[in-house]
Amino acid sequence: QGRPVESGGGSVQAGGSLRLPCVLPVYTDSTHCMGWFRQPPGKEREGVAMIDTDGSMTYAESAKGRFTISKDSTKNSLHLQMNNLSPEDTAMYYCAAVPNCYQQNYQFILDRFLSWGQGTQVTVSA
Repeated sequence: QGRPVESGGGSVQAGGSLRLPCVLPVYTDSTHCMGWFRQPPGKEREGVAMIDTDGSMTYAESAKGRFTISKDSTKNSLHLQMNNLSPEDTAMYYCAAVPNCYQQNYQFILDRFLSWGQGTQVTVSA
């Protein structure tokens, strides 16, 4: 398996919740920082949340207080819990992981990660 596999997307009403799991490629290890990204219709891909190699987590302003990123190293998986969803969260969601990225930002991952998965669609209706 060389690409992440995202799932858990769906259609929900505003205020609802979704939990997105991602199975990362087998080569992903503790040297990788990991993140969730999304691409709204007609827009560029953007960072949502990431976990650094030291376990610290960062969130986009739009995600703070609503989204929670977590990882399960034993299962090589990454999760994104999304609460209080709004129509502005409608997008295709992707996960990614790159090595040697301590204290880097989303753009670092976007510039280096090449093996994007198919993503999972999240649609939030008003």
